[in-house]
Amino acid sequence: MLEQALVQMLLLLGATVGVVLVFQRLRIPPSLGYLLVGVLLGSHTAGPVVADENIRVIAEFGIVFLLFTIGLSFSMPQIYALRHTILGLGTAQVALTTLVVGLLAWWLGLPGPAAFVVGAVFAQSSTTIITKQLMEQGENQTRHGRLGTTMSVFQDITAVPFVVVIPVLGVAAAQEVAGALGLALAKALLALVIVLVSGRLLLRPLFHLVAERRSAELFTLTVLFVSLVAAWTTKTLGLSMAFGAFLAGMVLGDTEFRHQVESTIRPFRDVLLGLFFVSIGMLVEPALLPEIWWEALLGAAALLGIKLALVTLIVRLSGVELQTAFRTGLLLAVGGEFGFALLAIGLEGEVIGSYPAQVVLASVLFSMILAPFLIRYNQPLAAWLFGRVTPGPVMPKPDKAAPTPHELEDQGHVVICGFGRTGQTVARFLESEKVAYVALDMDPSIVREARLAGQPVYFGDSSDAAMLENVGLDRARLLIISHDDRPAALKTLRHAVQLKAGIPAVVRTRDEGAVAELVAAGASEVIPETLEASMILTSHALQALGVPLHRVTRHLQEQRVSHYQMLRELFRGSLDSIQDPRPAGEQERLHAVVLSKGSPAIGRSLAELNTEDDQVSVTALVRNDRRSRYPEASTDVQADDVLVLLGSQDNIEKVERRLTGTGAPSQSE
Repeated sequence: MLEQALVQMLLLLGATVGVVLVFQRLRIPPSLGYLLVGVLLGSHTAGPVVADENIRVIAEFGIVFLLFTIGLSFSMPQIYALRHTILGLGTAQVALTTLVVGLLAWWLGLPGPAAFVVGAVFAQSSTTIITKQLMEQGENQTRHGRLGTTMSVFQDITAVPFVVVIPVLGVAAAQEVAGALGLALAKALLALVIVLVSGRLLLRPLFHLVAERRSAELFTLTVLFVSLVAAWTTKTLGLSMAFGAFLAGMVLGDTEFRHQVESTIRPFRDVLLGLFFVSIGMLVEPALLPEIWWEALLGAAALLGIKLALVTLIVRLSGVELQTAFRTGLLLAVGGEFGFALLAIGLEGEVIGSYPAQVVLASVLFSMILAPFLIRYNQPLAAWLFGRVTPGPVMPKPDKAAPTPHELEDQGHVVICGFGRTGQTVARFLESEKVAYVALDMDPSIVREARLAGQPVYFGDSSDAAMLENVGLDRARLLIISHDDRPAALKTLRHAVQLKAGIPAVVRTRDEGAVAELVAAGASEVIPETLEASMILTSHALQALGVPLHRVTRHLQEQRVSHYQMLRELFRGSLDSIQDPRPAGEQERLHAVVLSKGSPAIGRSLAELNTEDDQVSVTALVRNDRRSRYPEASTDVQADDVLVLLGSQDNIEKVERRLTGTGAPSQSE
């Protein structure tokens, strides 16, 4: 039994990896690849078959985690600010689509209850496809993107009363249906109160306690536990598990942990969503397609056309410009995964027959196959139909002191990694200049205090690529790494380059030893603390000695432009070598070389010595106890001159052997 299950799992994973890899190389949405895997491995096609019972149970958690993630993006203040959009547009879309499609199906000959099921199925849109496709093309926070996502989430919520009503349609009286619907709404309200109240009282303290342990494993377990407990709560009340997960996500969406939670749940969500699409593909009966294909195509065309027209009309009447209304309609025209659940309930309750159910199933699948392309090209289609797309009014935002990263996308915000003393100082200057920023830190105490003060600071690991993506690094103007964790800074820079090539990055480091490595990783400016402290000390000393301020400023600017060339000219002691993380042979240092009589360098100019070829520069020449800084290249070398060389130890030793004609350094550092 175990061996058979293992073989089936390997078959499923192998087929999924192969198909999705090919689809991604062909730039076809991966969701279609998962559907194809389900068709190929389902019981209705020839070849190997994977048992779908367990897959369906596991895949349901993909929807749970998806709604949990969506809830993170719609915190309670945002839901309240968008209440008119959600209640007005969402209700109108679901009700009108169910009514129009249901009447059309009844006119075509289906019984009333079956026609209602078809209308309810067609009213649903795929939140999965919509959100994933919008995220992939960077439109998830646009006006039409937020409208489409909000309305699709509302559709998922409306599936709850449909789940209660559909089973009793065939036999129940009207008053029984009304009673069942009222009970469902009462349960939904009870679930809302339980999850929101308990969440506000327990979730924030729980996540603070977990975050203080600094354990990624414990944090992941906590996220999974919270999301599944919320799902179990609504399931116990006879409601959708996804509804409970959505409520829990909304609670956490208003906390400083929202981005780290989203980053943690993402791998589980993506894998399980893939399994969900595989399970949908297994429902298809390809043998029936030759018989029903034309009906299915007409059904898909009706689904796309009716929903596109209704959503465009509804959104346009709400005051949104026509182009945005049309683009929103393109997003919501697709059929949805919750429609499959409603169709299955209708089949179990014998409300709809097998043949029309297969037609409806194929129609929704055809629309889902077309949906990624409609969403991907929504802007060109709108531009082709209506001309140049004009920007519409901004979506209403919650009145919050700390803006979310999504709210900063058009402002070109700054991302600050590390909110200790340095990060807080930078943030204060940015705030005084009215420059928007988002900060990340792994200290829950700092994050809690900063958020109480109204600052946009979130708990999260900035070296995590998903976390940088969550805070909108691809839309940021500047990246500042203010902590002194060099390995984490290097990881952050590498991820930043992948998310937004060429983004300016200012990095703090303790000393100059890591400058080259950080610059190679993508830093545009590296600020060594020790050298900047020397600069400040020098500035005060020169001013105390009466040096004019403009000359002090010029000296400091010259050093910064030359990347602290003068300040890096150091005679190193043994302690400096130990503190420098680089190998001893690569540590840059000053070294004085005495050119005695008989040296091969005597009588030759500095240019002829070619020290630069070995990456060694002459910073000073001492002759007759007189020191000359940066001597001219045409200066001839005389006996008993002392050359001060700057370079790595290995290169300096090589140059010294050539200049003195000896095999060992002439003078210790």
